[in-house]
Amino acid sequence: MRFVIVTGMSGAGKSEGVKYMEDLGFYCVDNIPPTLIPKFIELCRQSQGDIDKVALVIDIRGGMFFDDLFASLEDLEELGYSYEIMFLDASNETLIKRFKETRRKHPLSVNSSIGEGIDKERDRLKKLKAMATNIIDTTRMTPGQLKEEIRNIYLEGNQTNNLIIYITSFGFKHGIPLDSDLVFDVRFLPNPYYVEELRDFTGKDIKVREYVMNSPISIEFSNKLFDLVDFLIPHYIKEGKNQLVISIGCTGGRHRSVTIAHVLYHKLKEKGYRSILTHRDDTLRERKRD
Repeated sequence: MRFVIVTGMSGAGKSEGVKYMEDLGFYCVDNIPPTLIPKFIELCRQSQGDIDKVALVIDIRGGMFFDDLFASLEDLEELGYSYEIMFLDASNETLIKRFKETRRKHPLSVNSSIGEGIDKERDRLKKLKAMATNIIDTTRMTPGQLKEEIRNIYLEGNQTNNLIIYITSFGFKHGIPLDSDLVFDVRFLPNPYYVEELRDFTGKDIKVREYVMNSPISIEFSNKLFDLVDFLIPHYIKEGKNQLVISIGCTGGRHRSVTIAHVLYHKLKEKGYRSILTHRDDTLRERKRD
């Protein structure tokens, strides 16, 4: 039987995550008291195979009972039951924004600000996060991307480490993404903007990608870029980094940056890395130049 504990920061997407796990055939229970876990797992094992995948959502909503989780996990190990921990996380800024948008109160911010509640929760979950089998940072994820990530881990079995690589195209004229870890400027590559029949298309269109990648410089750069990123990833993993944001920029963020981001994304996917591709500015139209 596969047993997964779903936990993490409030507002990081646990409710959505457990819905996706239900879609994958997991028997899901939300907010069960931790002391009942060993008994619950024993009941599932007695189902004679009717229940072979279980996901339990356990977080700080359990209040004083939350700290019983670690004793229950030790009991499971003594009984010979294996388990996995999926920890959902997000940046403080993202969590605050989500709470404000939904007008919900943070469970630990009854007499304090949302930010203070998040800090308290992060401190209480520090030990559990360190024990996590899979850490998913949802800061930049859409619900669809979270669903795909969970499917990749728990259905496809493609997860090999906790690092998620976000590849984002952008336009320098609109500013560099603030959460970038690595920024690459591709404004030296052939520019489809100056080709009238390509100007209104983007790097998502094959004709634009073919134009950009028809240059030996583009091919050499994309190969060197992949080699660099491929070299860096194991070191980031060793450091314990959970997400790596690679931002690739051109002038407007519609042609060259989208093309190179597309090429890098597919090379990383082919290598088996957990990657997500986004385009920040590709839908913004360039103003016609004099």
